[in-house]
Amino acid sequence: MTIPPAAPLPAGGLAEAKLEEDRAALIEAGRLLFARPCTFFYASQSIDQLPPMRGPEIAFCGRSNVGKSSLLNALTGQKALARVSVTPGRTRQLNFFDLGEGRLTLVDMPGYGYAKASKTLKEDWQGLMFDFLRGRPTLRRVLLLMDARVETKPADRAAMDLLADAAVAYQIVVTKVDDVKPPQLKKRLAEIEALVKKRTAAHPLVMVTSSEKGTGIPELRAELAGLAA
Repeated sequence: MTIPPAAPLPAGGLAEAKLEEDRAALIEAGRLLFARPCTFFYASQSIDQLPPMRGPEIAFCGRSNVGKSSLLNALTGQKALARVSVTPGRTRQLNFFDLGEGRLTLVDMPGYGYAKASKTLKEDWQGLMFDFLRGRPTLRRVLLLMDARVETKPADRAAMDLLADAAVAYQIVVTKVDDVKPPQLKKRLAEIEALVKKRTAAHPLVMVTSSEKGTGIPELRAELAGLAA
């Protein structure tokens, strides 16, 4: 099946969408993209088992129990696309999902920073994870998830350092915003945005989401649509 070329979208994603019609175009593109089928197609536990590079990829990473699987499920509108682990930190492989028959590949990375699984982020991400980040030209962006309910952890800062070392562009996505009161959320976002300003590899736009309530899901879909084929 031949996939028709996507209509041109405003460059720069939501951060550069100054006009309401540009923002609306991105939101609609995101809706259409994530209305397409999304299916699991590959799992890799070693660098020599990675699937062939074929199109743009977006990777999802974050501390264990940050809500990564729930966010993937919310974005794709599927309740069980990504499995929520009973024991955080147990999954030690890269899971690949095809969205829209080649338009975009979503990559679910193992969680990091869970004490029962490993002691340090370097141990969590040694070998496969860092090699994947460093050697995947099709990887357009990494979404680094952070929990709205807790402060930025040393493991999160270490993840940002590793992403910078791997020369990978990344964007912060704040999860579980429905679980905090507005004053607490405002303070948390200010902390994250201040951190982002100091990191040259970090995308300036911080995304705010709730998988439970659907907050920010259309906007995140729109942001990813701008990176799709």
